[in-house]
Amino acid sequence: MNENRGIFTLSGISGMLIATALLLSLLVVFTVWGLNVQNANMNNYYEVVNKKDIKSGIGGNGSKQSDHIVDVK
Repeated sequence: MNENRGIFTLSGISGMLIATALLLSLLVVFTVWGLNVQNANMNNYYEVVNKKDIKSGIGGNGSKQSDHIVDVK
């Protein structure tokens, strides 16, 4: 029989707690990162110019979207 079993081994409760802490810390990091990106771009408005010249792009004949988007700043 394997007598070296323990309740606090890395694959037991402590492993589960480490994995949970890691996932929660990733959740916090990505949430803060996302909020910072939203705050940085909150006042970055853009305007679409030459709306009638925008083609659908089917068959490679369309114009690039970047040609029609201008930052208002």
